[in-house]
Amino acid sequence: MSTGKTRPPIGNEKLISKLRDKGITSEMVLDAFRKVPRHLFVDGAMYAQAYDDNALPIGEGQTISQPSVVALMTELLELGKDDKILEIGTGSGFQTAVLAQFSRRVYTIERHRLLGEAARKRLRDMGYMNVVFKVGDGTRGWIQHAPFDRIIVTAGAPVTPESLANQLATGGLMIIPAGERKNQQLFVYRKTEQGLISQSAGNVVFVPLIGEHGWKD
Repeated sequence: MSTGKTRPPIGNEKLISKLRDKGITSEMVLDAFRKVPRHLFVDGAMYAQAYDDNALPIGEGQTISQPSVVALMTELLELGKDDKILEIGTGSGFQTAVLAQFSRRVYTIERHRLLGEAARKRLRDMGYMNVVFKVGDGTRGWIQHAPFDRIIVTAGAPVTPESLANQLATGGLMIIPAGERKNQQLFVYRKTEQGLISQSAGNVVFVPLIGEHGWKD
């Protein structure tokens, strides 16, 4: 795993306080946020808003998710240091960097080439060497590296893609927003020998998951 090379700014502590107020209790998750300067993942014009609990545009019609949602999804994953994680939707790489604090390896897929290449450079420059990048259709997963202990999807699907569920290891967890195009439920799936067990963690709004097993562009 990696902690990156950049020293967190003071604004991170204000963000940590906001996350506690939102109900985030995992000290491991909060500590991961301390180590990831969010302002490095947004356009310079957005620096002043980087530590607010808001989603912000990152180009290509995509957004960096609001920190409380990133923290909630990370907390729900129940991450361990040896987990192999698949992330669908690299975006600017912020969630990827948070995941990389825990994992021996994060495999991340981004549909938009410009975002994917920018995230790769950003994270490499910050010292993250345990992340493997791919530009492509995330709804297909990454069969060459399956099964995964954890799968996180950072865009809203019409339904949970079977292709992703099939790449989840037995005993693993998958987090995915699914439902209507502009309103989803955040589902947590645990894979058992008997199949998938699901529960909802509440309403969320994500950009649509585009691909063969998601929404059509």
